[in-house]
Amino acid sequence: MIIGYMRPYQGDLNCENQLKILKEANCVAIIAEEHSSAKKRIQLQSALDMLKKDDRVVVTKLFVFADSTRHLVELLEAIESKGAYLQSLTEKIDTSNPNGYRFTDIVKYLVDFQSDVTSEKTKEGLYEAKQKGVHGGRPRKPDENVKRAIVMYQSKKYSLAEIKDETGISKSTLYRYLES
Repeated sequence: MIIGYMRPYQGDLNCENQLKILKEANCVAIIAEEHSSAKKRIQLQSALDMLKKDDRVVVTKLFVFADSTRHLVELLEAIESKGAYLQSLTEKIDTSNPNGYRFTDIVKYLVDFQSDVTSEKTKEGLYEAKQKGVHGGRPRKPDENVKRAIVMYQSKKYSLAEIKDETGISKSTLYRYLES
């Protein structure tokens, strides 16, 4: 069975263009979301639940189908687990084509690539900041306040609340300094 899936987006808020294209693609059933939100895609889930072996989900564009590359991988795996296929008309993608790399594998490689690029850029930025003397994380408390808080704690004349009010050093910060 050929199942068309559509949801509203800025360029087609009423799904009229998608409906026309999906009808031309000979979709037996056309399932439409009522909203464009990434959350609560109830119709998409029902479309995936009804899939059987050799069925085909047809969409006009990939971004109608998935909200991110990771989401696309999850959806492709769900479709493949049922022995079904995805066809995206604009991108001319058809996962039933056995020649070459599987589209799911290509998307997985892209997700890994995207993750690696983000990770490397983050590491590079942290390294450059460190070279300039900038250190990440929360700013350290001034040493004189910490020393005063420790002296107050060890004198046993002050409560933790009084120490915090006087020095600005919290209980957890004080204990962390006492342990080291």
